[in-house]
Amino acid sequence: MSSSWSFNTKAIHSGYTRDPATGATSVPIYQTASFSYPTAEALADVFTGRKYGHVYSRISNPTVAALEARYTALESGIGAIALASGMAAISAALEALCEVGDHLVASSGLFGGTLHLLKEVLTRRGITTTFVDLSDIDGFRAAITPSTKALIVEVIGNPKLDVADLGALAAVCHDNGIPLVVDNTLTTSYLFNAKQWGADIVVNCLGKFVAGNGNTIGGIVVDTGKFDWSNSRSPLVKEFSEKFGNFAFIAATRKHIVVNTGACMAPLNAYLLMMGLESLGLRMERHCDNALGLALYFQKSSKIVEVRYPGLPGHAQTTLVQAQFNGKGGAVLTIRLGSKERAYHAMNALKMVSIATNLGDAKTLAIHVASTIYRNFTDEERQSAGVYDDLIRISVGIEGIQDIIADFDQALSGLE
Repeated sequence: MSSSWSFNTKAIHSGYTRDPATGATSVPIYQTASFSYPTAEALADVFTGRKYGHVYSRISNPTVAALEARYTALESGIGAIALASGMAAISAALEALCEVGDHLVASSGLFGGTLHLLKEVLTRRGITTTFVDLSDIDGFRAAITPSTKALIVEVIGNPKLDVADLGALAAVCHDNGIPLVVDNTLTTSYLFNAKQWGADIVVNCLGKFVAGNGNTIGGIVVDTGKFDWSNSRSPLVKEFSEKFGNFAFIAATRKHIVVNTGACMAPLNAYLLMMGLESLGLRMERHCDNALGLALYFQKSSKIVEVRYPGLPGHAQTTLVQAQFNGKGGAVLTIRLGSKERAYHAMNALKMVSIATNLGDAKTLAIHVASTIYRNFTDEERQSAGVYDDLIRISVGIEGIQDIIADFDQALSGLE
């Protein structure tokens, strides 16, 4: 791989060269549970780390390894671990950093699944979290304690669509000797260079924009190589740094968390995600253009109470959007229609747009998040996450923008 390659070239060529035995240019699907060796000694050498190799697909697999290498290149990182889902990736990263009695700081507008992980699962494991509004940089600084092991935010909040000032947050983290963990699912590595803005660990739900067509799920954790793990507050990672140096976080996460919990990615899923990566840059351009076009249409509609999209001119965080994402606001927007009944009425009238919980699909998708993903949260928690009874989240696809607008136009026409 050439370090001078553009994003789109890396997305196609990184992590794999044609198969020397067959000449195959597409990554083979190594659909196997285990890998045999000619001698007992050879297998033992791989198990002990004296030689590189694959022994069992719960630990590593060549197809999955190719995806990891490609995504590492796209994030300009030093290593990556592909996992069964985006939630598995977030969980693995945080559990590698934390133990009983530890503390995390997080933005309050996180995706509902991540909030459940922090508030329910990790709390039961003795790990607490302080939540701070994403715009309150001083609040993040004040929330850090001696037991804090990391700060986690979404680059663009889902569904609040607030934008993180990653440079400022990175400074807060590094002043306090903790890593900054960012979820860049809504931006992807195409729109946002996490390493450039100071992120230490990047997580992504690959089943969204990377897959691109809703046919698989998967997640990934990337170490950007910026954090000195020999000075880590996390005992496990610090211990691993004695043997693995700068690769301590990746080694600890894989060997201690992923292997022992079985959260591995299936080879077929890795293959599908590799195919999705090849067109990610092209699709994100279309996603962003369509999302802006739809947001501008909604902005002019008398039926809409509020439209929220980071790429809209005059957005409260336009400066950050311009600086961090080159002015592109991603593919997700929200609209408010005044009541839950009006939101349901409009959604039920859609003909082309699908009502579904996913996002990042080639198809345009809509969901009423208050009654689905956030149904078990309190009113205060919903409001903090930017979730209201009249709100619809829309993941804008890559269909013709005139067709997307036409479907929403006819759906809204039935509202009084």
